[in-house]
Amino acid sequence: MLRERAGITYLGICRPLLAACLTAAAKFGSLFDRNVKCGQSAPGGELAEAKSHCLSRLHNGAEGSMDAQLKEQVPISSSHYPKEAVKKRSGNASREARGSSSSRTSRKSFRLDYRLEEDVTRSKRGKDGRFVNPWPTWSDLAFTNVLKFAVMERDHTNIPSSKAELDEGLPILEPYFVKNPQLVGSLANGIRVTWLGHASLLVEMEGLTFLTDPIFSQRASPVQFFGPKRFRNPPCTVAQLPKIDAVVISHTHYDHLDYNTVLSLNERFGGDLRWFVPLGLLDWMQKCGCENIIELDWWEENCVPGHDEVTFVFTPVQHWSKRTVTDDNKVLWGSWCVLGPWNRFFFAGDTGYCVAFEQIGKRYGPFDLAAIPIGAYEPRWFMKYNHVNPEEAVRIHIDVQAKKSVGIHWGTFALANEYYLEPRRKLEEARERYGLKPEDFFVLKHGESRNVGENEAFQ
Repeated sequence: MLRERAGITYLGICRPLLAACLTAAAKFGSLFDRNVKCGQSAPGGELAEAKSHCLSRLHNGAEGSMDAQLKEQVPISSSHYPKEAVKKRSGNASREARGSSSSRTSRKSFRLDYRLEEDVTRSKRGKDGRFVNPWPTWSDLAFTNVLKFAVMERDHTNIPSSKAELDEGLPILEPYFVKNPQLVGSLANGIRVTWLGHASLLVEMEGLTFLTDPIFSQRASPVQFFGPKRFRNPPCTVAQLPKIDAVVISHTHYDHLDYNTVLSLNERFGGDLRWFVPLGLLDWMQKCGCENIIELDWWEENCVPGHDEVTFVFTPVQHWSKRTVTDDNKVLWGSWCVLGPWNRFFFAGDTGYCVAFEQIGKRYGPFDLAAIPIGAYEPRWFMKYNHVNPEEAVRIHIDVQAKKSVGIHWGTFALANEYYLEPRRKLEEARERYGLKPEDFFVLKHGESRNVGENEAFQ
């Protein structure tokens, strides 16, 4: 029996079918990996990417813990460097960035100040050139554990089949930019955030409008006839979005990097849309036809042309990346800090709990608003390395020194075993334990917006 549950494919007796799928995926993967000129779509669309998270682990087999392969972690200093310690962009570097649509070399003009490099954990590669997690809290799951999860763990999601019941528990609202488009760009101060479902947010701040990990497809999958299907629709379409200045991508998993959404956004906004992506993703984005791409390593930064006062910094998390049979961890994973003269925003993407967030808080905190995942965390013995639970999300809120946080990565796709509404309840309990007010760490309805921030410049 082959049973799929939101990115986790359950293996019963159809081992031959799994082997056939992997063989086909490998064949398509080799086709997709051929060099394609910038601006030309890859042949076969996303058919090369025929694997979910659990299939990735099953294919890789028993690898055991990665801890022995990792170098000793860079220690954290107690020094707290101010914002001014970050290297300022030179005039030449800024002009180069504005004149470049997509360039690897543009990353090197925006590096962390050398005085800070010894105080942070930088990205690391293994002997095979692939990225590895440098955190002592990371462990790669053994093949036997993957089988145990796939076969023995019970599904407690209990997603209702009734639309009325879903609408009551997780209502979908018409976003303000659809209902009242004249309000777009009217925000004088602070940050306006709109939840589009899962890890997708529309954020307005400092005169910019940007998206985080947008996915508008019905399935988080390489194909739309198979794979994890959303149980709550997006509150709008790509065509209904206001003008978008930038998109930030945290990593390559299908629920965070959606091929069809990338194509739709690129078709609508073209070269005016700046893509901020992890190191290793530039070629894939170019094969999708995107032009205005900035690829960054951890702690590197860049900006949107014409908005040099707002800095986008790629920062670490504990996770991994994979889309095809052969591309394990060829692309880096991370989070994003968006730093303006008045407001600061942090997007955690997808992560397990690790010391990275203390480092981020010391470098760039406090943040006016943080977006932190709260779902896809059960069972803990299996998920804790990849996904935080609500209590760990509150700890991230504290570590990064967030004034306010919004919960993401829940209520849209059933990616794990917990009851589909449990993340919201568990967040309330964790908030109380840590003495936070409801407005300190909140959740939004699909399509709902909230304004946060203060009327004063960052000190």
